[in-house]
Amino acid sequence: MEEIEISSWPTLDAIKKSAKLIEKVGNLQTGHLMSVFCRIEEDFLELCYSDTAANYLRRFEDKEEFETALEQRKEEEGEAPYEENHDFEENFEEENKTDDHNFEDK
Repeated sequence: MEEIEISSWPTLDAIKKSAKLIEKVGNLQTGHLMSVFCRIEEDFLELCYSDTAANYLRRFEDKEEFETALEQRKEEEGEAPYEENHDFEENFEEENKTDDHNFEDK
């Protein structure tokens, strides 16, 4: 396994756009880390986004090492789904809607 530090999220995003996504683990909206497991040609990669530590790219030697790292990350971070275009305000409003009950002011 090789690992290099990536200084910015836009750089990780550019790599992610070029890759075939396998799985995302973690959630930056509810936690401090999100890993994107992907593949570019013959390279198996983990793109790690963090809001508390350094971002990094890991390249695994083979598919077995990649799958082991994916399972380990799931155990560490849980398997909460990440929503790419998550709109917090919209979801907050939907969750807090009340049924059409008529409440009388007293």
